[in-house]
Formats: sequence, structure tokens, C-alpha cells
Amino acid sequence: MPPLPRRACLFAFALSAATVAHAGDDWPTKFALADGTEISGTLNYAWDLNDFSGDDGYGTAATTLEDAHTNRRKEFGIVVKKKDVYDFTAVMDFQSKLWLDVALRVETRALFDRDYGKIRIGYFKTPVSMESTAASRAGSMLEASAASQAIYEGRRTGVEWSLDRPRYGLSAAYFFGTDLQGDNPGITAAGRAIWTPVKDKDQVVHLALSGSVENPHGYRDGRGTWFGPSARFRARPEAGLTAVRLVDSGSLRGVDRIVRNGLEALWIEGPLSLQAEVLRATAQREDGLEDYTANGYYVTGSWVLTGETRPYAAGNVGNVKPAHGYGAVEALLRYGELDLDHAGIAGGHQRDLTLGLNWYLSTHFKFQANYVRVAAERGALAADPRVLELRAQVNF
Repeated sequence: MPPLPRRACLFAFALSAATVAHAGDDWPTKFALADGTEISGTLNYAWDLNDFSGDDGYGTAATTLEDAHTNRRKEFGIVVKKKDVYDFTAVMDFQSKLWLDVALRVETRALFDRDYGKIRIGYFKTPVSMESTAASRAGSMLEASAASQAIYEGRRTGVEWSLDRPRYGLSAAYFFGTDLQGDNPGITAAGRAIWTPVKDKDQVVHLALSGSVENPHGYRDGRGTWFGPSARFRARPEAGLTAVRLVDSGSLRGVDRIVRNGLEALWIEGPLSLQAEVLRATAQREDGLEDYTANGYYVTGSWVLTGETRPYAAGNVGNVKPAHGYGAVEALLRYGELDLDHAGIAGGHQRDLTLGLNWYLSTHFKFQANYVRVAAERGALAADPRVLELRAQVNF
């Protein structure tokens, strides 16, 4: 019997997942102990399809974009929590074979009888890029913008203090050592400040600044070869199933520190919302090498056609919670740019226009479709691929 076409496979998965999702929101994934401690299992499974067209003009076989359909995420985790005391999270993505958040967070009110904020220690996300620090299960688009991909530092091991108040939020963090994969040695100091002059259930105005200073360290491999501190900024064409980057600074040597900055804005008014970020990273270099700067931004508009509001909490947005038996439907439009041409380095310039449609069948199941038009130039090469992306996602 011939294999089913990939779109038929995705549709079959979507139907089966939707059946499970409509079984109810009260899934038995949380257990409470007598002292109030809760133990929860978590899952975020996403199956993607990427279909490329118009991508033959870039000039080299190495940049051929190939259609693909496979698992995008297989995240499994555990959360142990005692309200107003602590929570511990450990999550692994078995698709990428990478650890995600592994951290303990303690409420200061449990230690000092007053709320001075929360202390977190472990492995978690650095703060620059609102899009990237949102939970992977809550992405409005299938992939982060090119600017977020290139400038976001990723997860690191460290300690953080955070304070959440009705009209503002603050955080400061210090990261040290390598990541849990043993890569990216160095230290980073980072912070984020949020102002929410409007913060109601159906109305939000969010303005924020974030920044970090990373001091990358060199390392010596098993053969004794020394690799000095370096940096690299690059992005995929907003498609997660390809390893191709149409814009790439290449490895920058002689890097003393990397300074990242982000400016965030979010407006939510009932079913409508706008989200935007301006992101910048500068690699300050030694040995007479010119400093290198990467710049980018994006603007995303969202309209929940079925009337619900995008939820906002802890400085970021989440998945729409359906108010109807047939679920919730959201239409989105995002435009973004990333400029990696600087200091004589032809890293390239990429512009992306993304149309999105999300169908939230329940709080546990989401079906997404994106259509992306990319325009990229790097040196004498240029490409303008178009990407159709589909995703079926189950999470709890």
C-alpha cells in the first residue's frame, strides 16, 4: 500500500489530536499531596510541514531549501510546585535532544514573610527578545522572526531575581559557565524592566526594555586545540525544518563582549493586538578588529475572529483560550527585517512577511498555518522563497 501524502498524514493527526483535545480540559496530569504540593507532567508535541517554492535563485546548491514534514518538538517535563513557596521545572526536548528549562524558583515571602520577589536558579532563558522568551507552546507564529532568531542568546545557567507588580515588573540575572549541552562558555549579566500602565483582562499596554552583556570565553577541545571567544548571528527563513540560513555573519573572532538590547511594545484591546520589538546586538572585538552590529525588528498584528482576547501574564502572551465549543480562530500578520551587513562583513539582509491562521480547538490542541514570503540578499546572491507551513500541536 503506498504511503499517505504528507498533507493527508497531517490531517489525520490533526483529527485524532482534536478528538483527544475535545475529551475535556481536565486531564489527569496533576497530582496534589496532602501538604499542598502539586506534581504535574507536561508535554508539548508539534508536528510540522514545510513546503518551499520559488527558492531556486540563491546561487549555490548548499542553500537549496527542501520540503520536509516531521516532528518539530517532543517536549516532556515535570513540575513540582507548592503555592507561594516554590516551583521546580525540568523539561527536555527529545526531538532536538536539548534540555530546556531546568530550574528552581523560590518565593521570598516564604523566606522573609514579605514579598521581595522571586529567586530562580538553574538553566533558563536569557531575557532579550520577548518573542523568544514566550513559551514554545504559546507561539503565535510557527517560528520566531529573523531578528529574534539572530539576536536571542538562548538559555544559560545562572541565577535570577524577578519582581512582578500590577503596573511594572523587574528582573536581573547573572549567568555563568556553559549551557547544559556543555557549549557557550562565558558569563552574562542581564535585566528587563516592564511598565504596564494598562493591565486588565481585556486591555493591556506593555512597554519594556531588556539588555544583556555577554563575555564569551574560549575553550580547548579534546585534542588540545584552543578556540578563542567568538560570536555568530544568523537566521533561518522563518521555517523550523531547514538548517539553511540565507543570512549569516559567519564566525566573528576576537570577541571581547556581546551587548544585546531590546525594546518591546504590546497593545491588547479585546480581540485585537499589536506586538513589536526592535533588537540590536554588538560584538565588541579586540586586536584592532572593528566592532560588528546586527539590527532587526518585527511588527505583529493579531485579530481573534471569534472574539476572545490573547491572555497576558508575567510579561508575555499565551495561547488564546476558546470560549466556544468549536474553538477560537486567530488571524495574524507579521513583517520583520534583519540586517547583518556591517563592518565590512556581508552577513546579508532579510525581509519577511508572514500570514498566520491559528485554530485553538481547546486549551490542549492548536492547529496553525503560516505563509511566509522571504526576500534575502547576501553579497551578490539573492533569494525570495515562499514557505507554506502547517502545524498540529498537543500540549498540557
